[in-house]
Amino acid sequence: MILDLARLMLFPALMAFAAASDLFTMTISNRVSLALVAGFFVLAIAGGMAPYDMLTHVGAGALMLVVAFTCFAMGWVGGGDAKVAASVALWFGFAQLMNFLLYASLFGGALTLLLLQFRQWPLPYGLAGQAWLARLHAKESGIPYGIALATSALMVYPDTEWVKAIDLVHLALR
Repeated sequence: MILDLARLMLFPALMAFAAASDLFTMTISNRVSLALVAGFFVLAIAGGMAPYDMLTHVGAGALMLVVAFTCFAMGWVGGGDAKVAASVALWFGFAQLMNFLLYASLFGGALTLLLLQFRQWPLPYGLAGQAWLARLHAKESGIPYGIALATSALMVYPDTEWVKAIDLVHLALR
């Protein structure tokens, strides 16, 4: 029961927090990535994930960490985005990694175009006092790509083994 609730709630809650954090502060705390990594290992061990499967998930996370930090070094994404992407890859393994990357590309492109258009218009006076909105509107500001990463992760998560392992009938009867 507790394991099923953790599978159902932990990952989505951390993704929602990462998206909100990036939207409002343009940063994603290292604590989010650390919680994702720790949560993965706790749930993988508690759920009886085979060592080989765990190793392939670690491989997917490590590969994504290399790719994401290369993007960070090029100035294309922020450090928090890179760490969250690697943490998500750890959870998804290679099985769902390409789906996640496809969604992240699509949502990231749409978010970028939306923000570029938003930044062309003047910010209404009543909203200009909101620091987070002014920061989001500033043309020299970056793109909070954590929103696209979190949205993509939440799109893919229901198709993962994490969710398929949940005994929904048992949860519903409680």
